[in-house]
Amino acid sequence: MKRWWMASCAWSSTDSARFRVKSMHKRMVRSVPYAVLAAMLSLAACSRQKDVVAASTAAPKKFTVTTASVTVRRVSAAYQENGSFAADETSDIAPPVAGRVIATSVNVGDFIRQGQVVCELDHRDAELKLQQARAQLAQAESAVRQAQSRLGLNGEAKFDPNLVPEVVAARANYESALASAKLAAADAKRFENLVNSGDVSRSAYDKAHTQQETAEAQANAARQQYEAQLNSARQNYGGVEVSQASLEAFRSQLAQAEKALADTTVRAPFDGFVTARPVAAGEYVATNNKVATIVRIGSLKLELQTPEQRAESARVGMTVLARVPAYPDRDFTGKITAINPSVDPNSRVFIVEARFDNPKAELRPGMFATARVLLPGGEDALFIPRTAVIRDKTTDSYQIFTVSNGTAHLRVVVIGEVDGNSIRINSGLTGNETVATSNLSDLFDGASVETRS
Repeated sequence: MKRWWMASCAWSSTDSARFRVKSMHKRMVRSVPYAVLAAMLSLAACSRQKDVVAASTAAPKKFTVTTASVTVRRVSAAYQENGSFAADETSDIAPPVAGRVIATSVNVGDFIRQGQVVCELDHRDAELKLQQARAQLAQAESAVRQAQSRLGLNGEAKFDPNLVPEVVAARANYESALASAKLAAADAKRFENLVNSGDVSRSAYDKAHTQQETAEAQANAARQQYEAQLNSARQNYGGVEVSQASLEAFRSQLAQAEKALADTTVRAPFDGFVTARPVAAGEYVATNNKVATIVRIGSLKLELQTPEQRAESARVGMTVLARVPAYPDRDFTGKITAINPSVDPNSRVFIVEARFDNPKAELRPGMFATARVLLPGGEDALFIPRTAVIRDKTTDSYQIFTVSNGTAHLRVVVIGEVDGNSIRINSGLTGNETVATSNLSDLFDGASVETRS
């Protein structure tokens, strides 16, 4: 037992020593990578520091640009005002007749021509009334033709009762009887002379006298018949006139029926854009209900809110240059057409109205515009190439780069009208600068540049 314990103690001492050596070895092995890593990081930091120093001492990058000098031109004097465009004409279209909508032919935003169909109403009742009016007119025309035929009238010939066949026959009979009566009267006169001279008998004279009386009676009867036929012809023509009056009435009814049918189709009164269409198929509309709104924008009017101090400056016929946010680099040209003589007592402004042709419909009613009214005389203005101007959409401003001593300087400017490839600068330049005209997207304030022709 004592030997086993001593052996165990000896083994334990040896083993413990070995364990301590192994532990120290492991700790040394694990600590080596951390030392190496620290050394590498130290070397990298030194390298970066050297690179920064080298970069700071290197020459800055130069950008190659083309340049142009600011030019001074003599331009027309002007004053600036703001306003809004308005439609030259606006129409709220209502149907001429009431009815139920069966179809709509346009939508908001459509451009339509004068006479184009906007919507259609139920037209069945109107068609039935039209057919009835046509039938009544045909009957009236037939009655007129028959009445005219009885009087011997053809077409538009002027009425003459003596040309009516019955009147012609009665007149011929009357003229014949009148001639016979005159002849009998002459015979009776001759026989009367012969009786007095004793050349004929009294009985012969009496016979001649009787024949005279008979002929005169026949002539009188023929005259009465002729007059009766004349009166009858005139009365018959009165019937023709009544028939013709009825005919005209039926023609009027037909025209009304045709119009009523046409009114069930609502059409555009002029060329323009549809800005509203508040009805749909199936709805019932009255004559005071709007079915669409159309605006004419072939030409627009710009209403400028003008301070009363400008009352002596504005004149009809003056040129107006307008710009809108949709086309910020473009001038639209118009003319002053009207000046309101009244000044608003609250705002102290009056309205100056200018008209602008708008054939491509680029301008729209309601657009806000900044306008320059050109005045007589002139003023000096600064111009630079259009390629020198940058638009900053974030701030809605315009910028340029001036170049001096090999350095680009950023400036904010206020632009004016465009003149070909040049643009006016209203503020931001003095007139002695040189501006960059290329590679503007690469430049920044303080950038080094070199110029080329």
